[in-house]
Amino acid sequence: MGLKKVRVGSRGSGLALKQTQDVINQLKVFYPEIEFEVKIIKTKGDKILDAPLAKIGGKGLFVKEIEEALQKGEIDLAIHSLKDMPTFLPEGLCLGAIPQREDPRDAVITQDNTSFSQLPLNAIIGTSSLRRQAQLLHLNPDFKIVPLRGNVDTRIKKLRHQGLDAIILASAGLKRMGMADQITECLSPEVMLPAIGQGALGVEIRKERIWQDFVAPLNHLPTAIAVSAERAFLARLEGGCQVPIAAYAVLNGSEIEIKGLVADVKGQRFFKHTLRGSKELAVALGEQLAEILLNQGAKEVLDEVYAKS
Repeated sequence: MGLKKVRVGSRGSGLALKQTQDVINQLKVFYPEIEFEVKIIKTKGDKILDAPLAKIGGKGLFVKEIEEALQKGEIDLAIHSLKDMPTFLPEGLCLGAIPQREDPRDAVITQDNTSFSQLPLNAIIGTSSLRRQAQLLHLNPDFKIVPLRGNVDTRIKKLRHQGLDAIILASAGLKRMGMADQITECLSPEVMLPAIGQGALGVEIRKERIWQDFVAPLNHLPTAIAVSAERAFLARLEGGCQVPIAAYAVLNGSEIEIKGLVADVKGQRFFKHTLRGSKELAVALGEQLAEILLNQGAKEVLDEVYAKS
């Protein structure tokens, strides 16, 4: 291949760097002779820490600056949490590989190891995700939801010192950071439908044959098929961070099942549906599921949110 050194772009958080190193370690199995250099790039989402993500802007908060570096040729690969990636990528860039997915579920960490179902009716729960907020309030409108930003350590400290009863984080991040022992309970997708692509990583490259071939060995086909359905669902809804949207697809042999959700932020208008079909139709199923929810009433919710933004 003739490559001696590969520059990999990443955010600077502990989790982002751990994810990037995990991908590099996988690549080293195939390319032991190549030197990998990690270049840390600060994104808008990293710079603004005192506002909820939904208020700052849509998808792309944690990827735009990294993608610009990739387009300019300052880096060769970019490693992202797939749930941070917009469904439409910039000119000249593509998803080169999607490695095998980590646990996609949401994890609850409670103050005193109380199970989720035993939390008090008026429990104070920390999360900055409108998706989680809507589903929590749909389960119990008396929950008090408070904004929670920062890295994993910061969020756990806030749980301990700010009088919260529980916080909700992505299980994948805790497991990748070696902090699975902090998890009180993982919530099944029936209770809390995950974010699109949650638990999966995206290896973004320039649309050049050399890089497509280079990262191809990392691609995990069952994961790639599942998230293609989820991302097609999101693309059809044109969803960003300002709307509670969730989807989770899983392969069972040759069949794929995808669950989708659109809700308002209070969890009062709540549209959820499941489709099954051939895995070859993953993208079409994602789009079809979005159409079903739009026709059920999700279109009104989305139109209201986008009219305000």
